[in-house]
Amino acid sequence: MDNENFEKLHRTLTFSGAVSIIIGVVILVYGLACGIMSIVGGGKLLASRSKLLF
Repeated sequence: MDNENFEKLHRTLTFSGAVSIIIGVVILVYGLACGIMSIVGGGKLLASRSKLLF
């Protein structure tokens, strides 16, 4: 392989790594947000259970 192919490979791998890190961070933030919203929603349901009539 000549130097030009190595440069293309390096750029491709660098871009792929950066995109993977960005996707990982987005998934992490989304997961945390969903978890926090679930905990808050569950807490509100538990707090309002005495107001329910069956």
